[in-house]
Formats: sequence, structure tokens, C-alpha cells
Amino acid sequence: MKHVIALDVGGTGMKAALVGADGALLHEARRATGRERGPDAVVESILAFAADLRAHGEKHFGESALAAGVAVPGIVDAEKGIAVYAANLGWRDVPMRRLLGERLGGVPVALGHDVRTGGLAEGRIGAGKGADRFLFIPLGTGIAGAIGITGSIEEGAHGYAGEIGHIVIRPDGPECGCGQRGCLETLASASAVSRAWAAASGDPAADAADCAKAVESGDPKAVAVWRDAVDALAAGLVTALTLLDPRTLIIGGGLAEAGETLFTPLRAAVEERVTFQKLPHIVPAALGDTAGCLGAGLLAWDLLSTEVSA
Repeated sequence: MKHVIALDVGGTGMKAALVGADGALLHEARRATGRERGPDAVVESILAFAADLRAHGEKHFGESALAAGVAVPGIVDAEKGIAVYAANLGWRDVPMRRLLGERLGGVPVALGHDVRTGGLAEGRIGAGKGADRFLFIPLGTGIAGAIGITGSIEEGAHGYAGEIGHIVIRPDGPECGCGQRGCLETLASASAVSRAWAAASGDPAADAADCAKAVESGDPKAVAVWRDAVDALAAGLVTALTLLDPRTLIIGGGLAEAGETLFTPLRAAVEERVTFQKLPHIVPAALGDTAGCLGAGLLAWDLLSTEVSA
């Protein structure tokens, strides 16, 4: 049975699959990334995981994978196949495409940015299916975005398109790791809400999920923290939709797990701010933490179809 290898590398864990031509998940597996062992060991873990997946395909489906797709965090040069930089994994200028190709016997390899790859899957087979223009924004440790245009993801001239988390919302706000102050992700990411609620509640172990529960129970301190985050997020989203005019706005990541506790006030806050702009459909992501892996499989199949057409 024809299939490709799909890998989604995160700071804590790696998700992988063998994906059929129809997008079916033929085999799924997960492993720890093991970043505490250092960047070289992480790269070797990725290569070994991919090799094991190839062997599984040969044993159970009677043939080797036709291609591989891998999604990684940080700065990615997809055209050259290089994982340029990832702060949480400690690597720089890793020739991921070449290394994986060599370990997998010379099969073609596609490399993608984790958020853009997840956005590709959400746009084609998830919450954005059928939308000609969409914006996928996962709210997690930070905030990034994927700009979807007719079934593909816009990377930008230098591969930095979609970095909505670094739109400055409050110039006098908290310092951001990028060097600016008041970036969206310092105010409205799951990490930002966790920090704010830990301070407001006096519980250093409290996180964004705890804040959402407290909001649902009517805790006034939690409501204030939540409102601040939603207001900041709405301001960032209106900037994005003013520039991009998406038909669908897909919100994912840990904060989206709060469901209507997030989406009801967020839709209202966005609607309050728009003037001439058209309101997009604001919907939760559909694929959960499998989006990156599914997207990596799509990248691999796209690579094969490109090679055939060439």
C-alpha cells in the first residue's frame, strides 16, 4: 500500500504517522523528543524514528514509504530543507532534508514550519476545508499564524509570514523575547494567561485552564484576567483581518480548549472593533494536536505530485 512518512517534532514530544494517498492514517506513533540530551541527540532521535517508521511500512504494507514530510519549530528554510534555528531545541542550521533523505534511502523529503504545516492540514481537511482564504492561529506557549490561500500556505519572501504573535498591541506592555514590548503573545497566549492568573490568584501553579474554569464559576479576578487577554487577542485579530481579509479564522492551541468560554467573548470583541472590515467565521480548530503530523503527510504527498508533474 502506497504511503508516506509524516513527522511533527515538538519541544517535548514527536508525533508520527504513515499516511496513505487518501490522507488515511495507516499507523501512528509518539516518542519523547528528549531535548535535555542536546540538539545532536534530538536530530538523531528524529532520524531513528523516521527509519523505524520506514521499516514498519515495509513490514506491514509491503513497500517502503515514497516520501517523508517533517514539521519542526522555529525558523525554517523550507526551500533549502534547513532547520535554521529553534530556541527550544537548541539547534542551528540543521540540514534536515538531506539528513532524513540519506537515512531513508534517498526518498524525497519535505520540510515545513510546525504552525504553517498544521495550518495546511486545518485548511485542507480540518476547520478551514472549503475556505479559499483562511488564517490559522494556535494559542499556546506563544502565538503564531498560518495564512491559507486556495489550499496552500503563504510563507512570505523570507519564510516569516504569519507571525501575528509579534504584532505590538500595547507598546508599554511586557517585554517579549523578540525584543519588543507588548507583543500579542505576551498578552494573549496560553502562557500569558497562566502567568496573569497565577499572579492574580496567588497560586504559582495555576494555569490558563484553571483560569478558564474560574471564569466559568464567575470568579471576578479570573473574569478580569480573561477579559484582558480576549481584548488583546481581538485587537491583534482585527489587525490581521484588516490586512488579510480571511473568510475563516481558525483558533487552535491550548487556550481554544476553553471552548465557548473563549469563543463567545472573542467573537463579540472582534465584532465591536470592526468598522469597514468583513467579519470572518471564527471557529475552533478541528484536528487538535494531530494537525502538524497530518500536515507533514500532506507536504510529502504534495512533493511527490510536484515531482510527477515536473
